[in-house]
Amino acid sequence: MPGPLDGFRILEVSELISAPLGVMMLAEQGAEVIKVEPPRLGDEARQLANYRAGMAGLYLTSNHEKRSIGIDLKKPEGKSLFDELLVTSDVLVSNWRPGTAERLGLGEADVREINPDIVYAAVVGYGDDGPYADRRGYDPIFQALTGYVAAQLNPEIPIPDLVRHAIVDKATAYTLAQAITAALLARERGAPGQSVRVTMLDAGIAFFWPDGMLRHCMVGDDVANPMVPGERYTLTPTKDGQIVFWASTAEQMQGTLRAVGRDDLADSPRHRGKALIEPANMEERVSAVASGLSRMETRDAYAALVEQQVPVAPILSRSEVLEDPQIVHNGTIVEANHPVYGRYRRVRPAARFSQTRFEMTKPAPLYSEDADAILEELGHDAESRRALREKGVVPD
Repeated sequence: MPGPLDGFRILEVSELISAPLGVMMLAEQGAEVIKVEPPRLGDEARQLANYRAGMAGLYLTSNHEKRSIGIDLKKPEGKSLFDELLVTSDVLVSNWRPGTAERLGLGEADVREINPDIVYAAVVGYGDDGPYADRRGYDPIFQALTGYVAAQLNPEIPIPDLVRHAIVDKATAYTLAQAITAALLARERGAPGQSVRVTMLDAGIAFFWPDGMLRHCMVGDDVANPMVPGERYTLTPTKDGQIVFWASTAEQMQGTLRAVGRDDLADSPRHRGKALIEPANMEERVSAVASGLSRMETRDAYAALVEQQVPVAPILSRSEVLEDPQIVHNGTIVEANHPVYGRYRRVRPAARFSQTRFEMTKPAPLYSEDADAILEELGHDAESRRALREKGVVPD
């Protein structure tokens, strides 16, 4: 069955994660995506980590459901070929540094001369102008600038640390996907094609803001801060490891006490109603729970907290994530076999539609593997395709 975005064509010239992942989300919802990659090596993600038989893991995870063609946009014939693709596209997506599109003759004004109604979507690092605009930006840099690193503090080891995955890249990708969909909806309702600009710096702050900047959302000295949810992001030691739980209601707080065998405290007036959040009572409860859990095996602590209906989880390794009963039940992770690069895993889209279900079919493409099919669709016969390859416009 066609996905909800069936009928829309996206032309993508982006690399790595920030834009490709967002475009992949739209592809998984049914949009046709033609990914135009630079000559020789293609998307930079193809050169990074976990490489096998022409496929790199980073490219694999952000480019399912796309078709790939290599085009040298610096050659006049390559630019003309790209213009042919622009004519029938609904969206153009790039994540070039400011000024690159204009140097290639692909700035918004240039593109609109070819396709006035296109949604011109671009991801930039710091912004189109300003003191940092010309700098190269990568996820760890944006983490440092947007508060993530400062927030990664363990009270016992008060040294800031990076989030160990590309969180700002991915926040940008989700922002981009939603914004493109909104622009397409507006166009369907009669608005003209428009520009969509997503700045990674801004997307990173916006993603961090709702809870990460709680202490800074209200201005003034009269704001009470009895508890900040972010401060509950701690690991609790057990006898043989660690565990994570979150007790936010009175029942759950009492449940933590019962889980460690402290029914006496759970039944005490000091741990009921408003008395629960009195500083002295909070300290008594936290100390009792921590002490109790430190004497319990992780397996037993987990079972006891589950029995008391306290939100809790063990610390799963990456391999254990693949085997978690709920994740397996949900069918979240899918394994398949590619005829060239072999067995691989992919994640099912988190948003699942009841009426416009899209069946995932196409794995991430090898470099320029769809070139012939795309060129044929544009009307280039065998002789024309051969000439383009001989000139290096479409690499072999």
